[in-house]
Amino acid sequence: MTSNRFHRSSGFSLIELLVVIAIILIIMGMAMPQLQQAKRTALEAGAIKAVTTIHTAQAQYQSQYGRFASTLAELGPPAAGSPNASAAGLIGAGLIGAGMASGVKSGYKFALRSTEAGYSVNSDPVAFNNTGKRTFYSDESLIIHQNLTAEPATAASPEVDAK
Repeated sequence: MTSNRFHRSSGFSLIELLVVIAIILIIMGMAMPQLQQAKRTALEAGAIKAVTTIHTAQAQYQSQYGRFASTLAELGPPAAGSPNASAAGLIGAGLIGAGMASGVKSGYKFALRSTEAGYSVNSDPVAFNNTGKRTFYSDESLIIHQNLTAEPATAASPEVDAK
């Protein structure tokens, strides 16, 4: 009678575990670019929505105060007290930056400027190719323009496809 001193215990060997980990890493490596692209697309959609929100706030501001706001702070909430021309409470504090003329929200920086005809708003990714691959521009015409490079979009840039 021979006794079997080498019996296999239940469980996985180190080699089997390493193979499983390698397969998981390969799958993750293939999925990450699609995940990053989906994130960029969502951030870009959010930037377009924020520009639309600024347009709506500008229309309300113009109706109440007889002119367009020249800064995001004028559209934003008051620090204290009732809304007024300096802080109309028409947009959330998330779009207002420390400089009172621009703000950052969801990976995009927003800048509102006063123009002869009314106003313009630019929305640029904080980190181009990371938080977005497009820059946006709009004005009182309500048409949103895009640029597919890091250069800020202008009124001469192509319009955003509304599909």
